[in-house]
Amino acid sequence: MYLKRRIDIELEHWENDSSRKPLLLRGARQVGKTEAVREFGKRFKNFVEINFEIDKKVHSIFENSLNPYEICENLSLLYNISIIEGETLLFLDEVQASLPAIQSLRFFYERMPNLHVIAAGSLLEFALNEIPTFGIGRIRSIFMYPMSFNEFLLALGEEKLLKKRQSSTSRNPLPQILHEKLLELLKKFIILGGMPEVVRNYAEYKDFNRCKLVLNDLVNSFNDDFAKYKNRVPVSRLRDVFESVVKQTGGKFIFSKAGHGNHIQLKEALDLLILAGIVIPVVHTSSNGLPLSAEVNPKKQKMILFDTGIFQRVLNLDLSEFIFSDSFSSINKGNLAEAFVGLEMTKYQSVYEKQKLYYWHREAKNSNAEIDFVFAKSNTIYPVEVKAGTKGSMQSMFLFLKEKKLKTGIRISDENFSQFENIKVYPIYAVENILK
Repeated sequence: MYLKRRIDIELEHWENDSSRKPLLLRGARQVGKTEAVREFGKRFKNFVEINFEIDKKVHSIFENSLNPYEICENLSLLYNISIIEGETLLFLDEVQASLPAIQSLRFFYERMPNLHVIAAGSLLEFALNEIPTFGIGRIRSIFMYPMSFNEFLLALGEEKLLKKRQSSTSRNPLPQILHEKLLELLKKFIILGGMPEVVRNYAEYKDFNRCKLVLNDLVNSFNDDFAKYKNRVPVSRLRDVFESVVKQTGGKFIFSKAGHGNHIQLKEALDLLILAGIVIPVVHTSSNGLPLSAEVNPKKQKMILFDTGIFQRVLNLDLSEFIFSDSFSSINKGNLAEAFVGLEMTKYQSVYEKQKLYYWHREAKNSNAEIDFVFAKSNTIYPVEVKAGTKGSMQSMFLFLKEKKLKTGIRISDENFSQFENIKVYPIYAVENILK
């Protein structure tokens, strides 16, 4: 059972692009990269899949020559499949295991531009760091994340409900019964997360306990992967930081709370987790103008784990409390709501660049204020506050708007679409509506 992904459309566009470049699919392990390419491969007469972790013998083909004609000839003989421009999709999976294979991509663009070539891999960012230039201007990257709430709705067959939500506004809010249905579906999604294997199990069996076992397996596999990261940081240090990111979600990340190692080791462990796509940083910006990145303070960062399902399993939360709770705010253990919003904001923006998240925080005597997220749209800065329920002070929001001389703020909560004063209210299940 293949679950439809946003990337499916992007791959179709790439297929028909006359100026097409070899594609590098980047993202954390188990987010669905291989599945998406295999499904896409059904569109071609021939599909050649090479896994560099499994097919050790294929390494020598790329080590002996970077000439794409020689590579394709040898691959055709090895796998007994014709590789023909315009008819074949060549898929290089787990390509991080072969640096020459990564380097060959630029030559496919230069010498065989009509051959469709996609490379993918987990821990790919580590390999790219070891190659000073791997084809600037000759390779196109697509960044992939766990499934979004939109994709979750499609997996459950709720396409009509999704379209209705996408067209809703403060002037045309959802009927209350549909609003409540979406909140219930969102509660399930936050518990399950967006890892494709988990969503597939829920779509087929509707069994939370089954999904819990899959999540446990995924948590164990990520812990096992830490040994592959780098030799400079002990595995125990990586695990400490991994768990600390979960426990510190919603607040400034403090290294002294992350373990007993020295600051340099802890920082490198965090950098590796970010590089692997498992942790997403939210960086402080002064937000005085655009681009937001011009006024960041890297010493002030919040950290978000890349998936809420993995998040809740690391915290070992009681799923029954989540499932049977009538109050949405009661499932916001460990600032899950804020983490969910941050993750959704990365999933609905351009897939062709690695998205960055920002927040604003002012520490002053008798005037401490924080905005959960800040983003730019149409050359305008928008502050975003996430409220797990329907109540909560907006003092930080109004202070920010006044100080930055901005007109509009955004509140995300479990309220329906609405607006009061200069604050636009969006339901927590409609993060895409804000960005689009």
